[in-house]
Amino acid sequence: MYELQFSETAMTTWNMLRQTWIAVSKVAEEKLTRVGLTPEQAAVLWLCRDYPGTLKPAEIARVLFRENQTVAGLLNRMEKDGLVKRIPKRKGQPFTEIKMTAKGEKACGPGVEVYKKVIIGVVSDMSEEEQKRLQGSLRSLRDKMLQELHMEVSKPTAYDQDKPIPVKW
Repeated sequence: MYELQFSETAMTTWNMLRQTWIAVSKVAEEKLTRVGLTPEQAAVLWLCRDYPGTLKPAEIARVLFRENQTVAGLLNRMEKDGLVKRIPKRKGQPFTEIKMTAKGEKACGPGVEVYKKVIIGVVSDMSEEEQKRLQGSLRSLRDKMLQELHMEVSKPTAYDQDKPIPVKW
């Protein structure tokens, strides 16, 4: 891999961020393939297992930063593979709910473990202080881009809007 130094620092930073994300994604994809999942499937199963509340396709799209149509196609394939099932709209519940099947539960554990090992491996050499600084920088970049897209990320109403949503591991 080339170490590129652009005349503008911002371009060098962007290049490093992009290369890092692509490399981490490729490692995760390679390792998840060994347990029979794609990164997207593993992420959906993880959400099905640990999401606090009713999981709707639109919520999956928000959490994964994907378009609704992309998630619909992914859910179609996962349902066909027997990993998830859709519970159609019914009286008193005006939306489709997504649930993990027994086959999905069996695949979820190894998929989440692969993801956890990749994630922990990426940051294991960083101190907690360094990780928090990086989180702050990335949060700032993310929020700036969301503003550019005129997107607001709102939390489910059950959560304090000023605090992060706790995630079960």
